[in-house]
Amino acid sequence: MSASENQGFNTRAVHAGQAFEPRTGAVVPPLHFSSTYAQDGIGGLRDGYEYGRGGNPTRDALQEQLAALEGGSHAFSFSSGLAAEDSLIRALTRPGDHIVLGNDAYGGTYRLISRVLGEWGIGNTPVDMADLDAVRAAVAANKTRFLWVETPSNPLMKITDIAALAEAAHDVGALLVVDNTFASPYLQTPLALGADVVVHSTTKYIGGHSDVVGGAIVVKDAELAEKIGFVQFAVGAVSGPMDAFLTTRGLKTLGVRMDRHSDNAQAVAEWLLERPEVEAVLYPGLPSHPGHELAKKQMKKFGGMISVQFKGGEAAARKVAESTSVFTLAESLGGIESLMNYPSEMTHASVKGTELAVPVNLIRLSCGIEDVEDLIADLEKAFTFIQ
Repeated sequence: MSASENQGFNTRAVHAGQAFEPRTGAVVPPLHFSSTYAQDGIGGLRDGYEYGRGGNPTRDALQEQLAALEGGSHAFSFSSGLAAEDSLIRALTRPGDHIVLGNDAYGGTYRLISRVLGEWGIGNTPVDMADLDAVRAAVAANKTRFLWVETPSNPLMKITDIAALAEAAHDVGALLVVDNTFASPYLQTPLALGADVVVHSTTKYIGGHSDVVGGAIVVKDAELAEKIGFVQFAVGAVSGPMDAFLTTRGLKTLGVRMDRHSDNAQAVAEWLLERPEVEAVLYPGLPSHPGHELAKKQMKKFGGMISVQFKGGEAAARKVAESTSVFTLAESLGGIESLMNYPSEMTHASVKGTELAVPVNLIRLSCGIEDVEDLIADLEKAFTFIQ
């Protein structure tokens, strides 16, 4: 069975790019490890395959799957999320161009843009994406090529109006790039809301099992796709066949996993809201969240990520982060197991001392698919260690 754009999300997730193998009828397409391909005479390529950097059937199947789920025409799979972002910026910007990005962007993204590509002549301006007047002023003040947003953001869980930002970007001839890692294409499809480019760390919810690192770019414009595809081929930071295979396997169950992640996070957030030790719960599924109504409009559910700030400051946050057993203290997010992160010293250590610095009393929770009663019991026990 092949997938079509008229079919539901889970049907497309299972079938897009996943036609059975014709010789044996194997339901799961074979994993292609070959680095090179036999030619039928000089230049006589079979289905366009020549060399593994330029094309691999397993990677192509994943790319078809990603495009189908994000509503794009082309998708590109990379060895990591940052490799995808780097390739995107190299493909579509030139020295002297400018990137306006959220003032609570992922630390690795900001490090790439400011410290690596800044040396190449790419400028940047961090801005509060909720302040549309500030966004418009920032994109108008420079030769802005990208307006770059994460929604929900990492780790402050801010919700940004994708359609409004698309308009602000397009008014000055810029492109809107949306990092859709936290939401995943199951909960949110930015291209349908006016975005030009979607990027992912497929390591997270798309892979979903904490066993593969990868990244992706999805677009619906053929001209953009041609430029990105050239850099993917020419620079070569592509996903390997095993990584592509594992990512495809995870993507097939994304919908059912995201339902469970979201339901668990909602219950945990509501429990946290009642705790006297907690200063603030940052979760868009709570009516008290300033982006709640907007999230209801542009997301299917509210996702599996929660950030929590403690009245006891840094000491309390550190104690909780180091006192759980079901939640594992680790980098990353989006796997089937629950993870706990202290962003100030972990995922966002690279932005300490900048305007993107994360509050030291904040921990970030990635709620897995365990029984939610066990997640709450684990947190409740950890809270007893707060002095």
